[in-house]
Amino acid sequence: MAPVRETQQQLHFILVPFMAQGHMIPTIDIAKLLAHRGVIATLVTTHDNALRHKAVLDRAMASGGLPIRVLQLRFPSREVGLPDGCESADAVPSTDLLPNFFSALEMLRPQLEQRLAEIHPKPSCIVSDIFFPWTSQVAIKFCTPRIVFHGMSCFSHLCNHVLRISEATERVESEYEPFFIPNLPHRIEITKNKLPQSWKKSSNHLADEHIDGFIESEESAYGVLINSFEELEPEYAKLYGEARRGRMWCIGPLSLVNKEESDIAERGDKASIDKNKCLEWLDSKEPNSVIYVCLGSLCRLAVKEMIEFGLALEASEHPFVWAFKGGERYEELGNWLDSEGFEERNKERGLVIRGWAPQVMILSHRSVGGFLTHCGWNSTLEGLCAGVPMLTWPMFAEQFLNEKMIVEVLRVGYSVGVDVAIEWEEAEESRVKKEEIERGVRRLMDKSDECEEMRRRVEEIRDMGERAIKEGGSSHLNLTILIEDVRKQMSM
Repeated sequence: MAPVRETQQQLHFILVPFMAQGHMIPTIDIAKLLAHRGVIATLVTTHDNALRHKAVLDRAMASGGLPIRVLQLRFPSREVGLPDGCESADAVPSTDLLPNFFSALEMLRPQLEQRLAEIHPKPSCIVSDIFFPWTSQVAIKFCTPRIVFHGMSCFSHLCNHVLRISEATERVESEYEPFFIPNLPHRIEITKNKLPQSWKKSSNHLADEHIDGFIESEESAYGVLINSFEELEPEYAKLYGEARRGRMWCIGPLSLVNKEESDIAERGDKASIDKNKCLEWLDSKEPNSVIYVCLGSLCRLAVKEMIEFGLALEASEHPFVWAFKGGERYEELGNWLDSEGFEERNKERGLVIRGWAPQVMILSHRSVGGFLTHCGWNSTLEGLCAGVPMLTWPMFAEQFLNEKMIVEVLRVGYSVGVDVAIEWEEAEESRVKKEEIERGVRRLMDKSDECEEMRRRVEEIRDMGERAIKEGGSSHLNLTILIEDVRKQMSM
C-alpha cells in the first residue's frame, strides 16, 4: 500500500478566489493547509494579484516545499472598460464600474477551462467564491465537486439561509424598520438596510441577475468551507451544517496557519511600514494600552469622516495605531495630516500607517488592547484569535451581521453606533461624529470590570482557536474529513 502522503498527492484542489484582499488572503491560507496534507493546491488568479502575494507564495513553495501552484489568467480590463492594472475589487476606481469588473470575471471562464484541460493531475475539486457562479458549469465539465468558500462565519451564513426560507423581510415595510431574524439561538434584531446587498437589490450597482447567480452558486454547491471553528459558534455551526446536509466544514482560524514571522508580517501584501519600526513603537507601550484602528482595504468613507477618526483618537488620550488605505482616494486625508502636523503632534502616542498594515502582527502584540474594526470577517476573526476586544464600525456586505455576533452573541465588543450601511458607496456624509468615536474608544480601553470580563472572554476564544487548528483539534479533523470526502467522490 502506498504511503498516505503519496496517495494524497494525487488529489488536486483548484482554488478560485474573488479578486479582493479579504478573499485572496484566506484562500492562500487554505492552499497552505491543503498542501501541508500533501494535497496539490492550485491558486487561480491574475498577474497583478499573483504579484501582490508573490513573497508569501514563493516562501511556501520554495523553503516550505509545499505543493502549491499558481495558475495565472489574463484579466480583460480593457475589454470591459476598466483601467489597466484594475484587477482587484479594491482597485476599482468607482462603484459605477463594479458591473464592468464582474463582467471581466465572467470572461475568465474560457481561459480557465482551457488551462484545466491541460493540467496534471486532473482536478479533484474546485473551491470557488460565489462571485464565480459559472464555476458550477466548469465543475460539471470536469466531473469534479464544487465547494464554495466565501469567507463568512456560520452565523452570517445561517442568518442569510434563514432569511431566504422565511418571509421575515417581506413583512418589513421600510429599510429602517427593526425586525427579528427568526429561528436563531439568539434574538437578533436588525434592519433591512443593514443586511447584505442581496436583500436590497434595487439599491446597489449589480444587476439582479448577478445577485441571483451568486445565491444560486452557493445553494447548488456540493458543500461550503468556513473560516471559523466549531467551538466559536457551536449552535450556529450545527444548524448551518444541518442546512447544508452535513457538507459544511469549519477549518479555521485560517490566519493561524502562518507561523513564520515574515509570513505573518507580509500576509496579504508587503507592509507600508518597516516591520521593525512598527514593533519598536509597539514595544515601547504598556500591555493592552494601544487601540488599533483599521477599516479594511475596501474602505470608502468620506475624507471628512476619516478626519473625525483622527481627531477622536487624539482626543481619547489613548495610544493608537491608525492604518488606512493609501492611494488617490485618501490623498486629501494625507494632505490634512501633513498640514495639521497630526503625526508630529502625536508621534509619542500615535502611529499612522498609510497603506497596507501588518495586521496580524500588530493585533498579536502584547501592547494592543483594542481593535476598532469594520467587521469584515477576516479582521473579526484575527481580532478574536489575538484575544483583543473590539469596537465595531460596519459598512456593508455582512459586516452588520458580524457586528451582531461580536457585540450580542460573543459579547467581546461594543458598537460605535453606526446605523446606516453605505453599500460600497463612496460615502460623503459623516455617520458618526468625533465625540461618539472618542466615547467608544474610552469605553473599550477602560479598565472597568465589564471590560476586563470582556477581555477574559475573548482570551478564552483565542485559546480555543489555537487548539482547533492543531492536530487533534476540530478544524484539523474537519479538513481530514473534507479530504477523504473528495477522495471518495473521485473514486465513484
